[in-house]
Amino acid sequence: MVTNPFVMFVLFPLAAYVIGSTPFGVMIARARGVNLRQVGSGNVGATNVGRVLGRRWGYLCFVLDVLKGTLPVLGAGWLMGATCAVSAPPKDVQVAWLLTACGGIGGHVLSFWLRFRGGKGVATGLGVVLGLWPFFTLAGLAGLGLWVAVTLISRYVSLGSIVAAAAFVPLVMVFHWRDWTGLWPMLLFGAAMSVLIIVRHRTNIVRLVRGEENKIKGRS
Repeated sequence: MVTNPFVMFVLFPLAAYVIGSTPFGVMIARARGVNLRQVGSGNVGATNVGRVLGRRWGYLCFVLDVLKGTLPVLGAGWLMGATCAVSAPPKDVQVAWLLTACGGIGGHVLSFWLRFRGGKGVATGLGVVLGLWPFFTLAGLAGLGLWVAVTLISRYVSLGSIVAAAAFVPLVMVFHWRDWTGLWPMLLFGAAMSVLIIVRHRTNIVRLVRGEENKIKGRS
């Protein structure tokens, strides 16, 4: 089990940032001869990929963006013994684990490959949540189900993302109602992540209020 502070608090988060910075949406679009930042919404995430290139490419981008959040966090947690814990891990392990999670999301939102610009962090945030096994995983899957339901009913991807983000911390508390007080660093992180996702959707919120937001099509 890794206990070296430099590895836990510096190397793991840095590695997660580098991996999270990989702009899969831009890479997929470029391979198809498209500059993703100049078409559609200009966003580099899966939604714009699907809108511009077709649904299957959007799905591919979504899966890759999820994995770049999941794998570094899951790996770091396993190496620190956090994923094997039956109750809340020690606070220093939680903090190191969460810094790694921040690195993954920060890489996607502020990619050094894109001059510190990036996507809105929804798919990578979901990947991070799934990688924080088992403390966030069930809540993350429930949030994913909520996102799917709201998106299918409303036909707004952004609305599904906003609702799922807002519901995340309450879902964690429901699934871990017996020991959630010992997970307060993770709950603070979850709240901050939810706020970040909602803030990154502020332009979508304005369009939703005005009735100008783009709906997803029935088929691609």
